[in-house]
Amino acid sequence: MKFGFRIPSITKRIAARTSLKRVVRHNLGLKAPRGLGWITDPKKALYNKVYNKTSRGCMVTLIAFIGVPIILTLLLFRILEL
Repeated sequence: MKFGFRIPSITKRIAARTSLKRVVRHNLGLKAPRGLGWITDPKKALYNKVYNKTSRGCMVTLIAFIGVPIILTLLLFRILEL
């Protein structure tokens, strides 16, 4: 299990969208409804639940490092003008 920041991978994204398994499943209509991952693949569902609770997207950190200092400097300039 990986903890920490999620690093998006373009190659994995393309591979997931163009796999033979996905094409067959979508064309034959063999998809399970949302939320039934525990029935189709319990191991993967458990992994995904833990992963989504313990990792953060890369944009959260980027916004924190760039956005917070900008807001603080704007507030500081506004206070100094008064």
